Amino acid sequence: MNKEEIRSYFLSKTGAIEDMPFNISVPVFKVGNKIFGLINIHEKDRLSINLKYPKDKIYDLRLAFKEIKPGYHMNKNHWNTVYLNGNLEDDFIKELIDTSYDLVFRSLPKKKQGEILG
Repeated sequence: MNKEEIRSYFLSKTGAIEDMPFNISVPVFKVGNKIFGLINIHEKDRLSINLKYPKDKIYDLRLAFKEIKPGYHMNKNHWNTVYLNGNLEDDFIKELIDTSYDLVFRSLPKKKQGEILG
């Protein structure tokens, strides 16, 4: 997946918005004002994204895939950096994004969830 495909998939999630809350132009994707993903710009020649993952499974991903590392500039117990160098299947990347989104969405208050779902 390329940068625009990743961006489009992030924004396809219900209630997702794109923001740039940092002093640098890092695209951040939120649901209910909470971050569920971002596109990294720290390596110009390597596209990567940061995604949240359940704490009890986060280390297994890192062991299983060399493209998945502890989250760059994020809490390493909750976030992974996923390098998009063509070695991971697009459907798997989408699953990882879905997991991050679902984890953050489920952490929102029920009232906020209802507002997002309409």
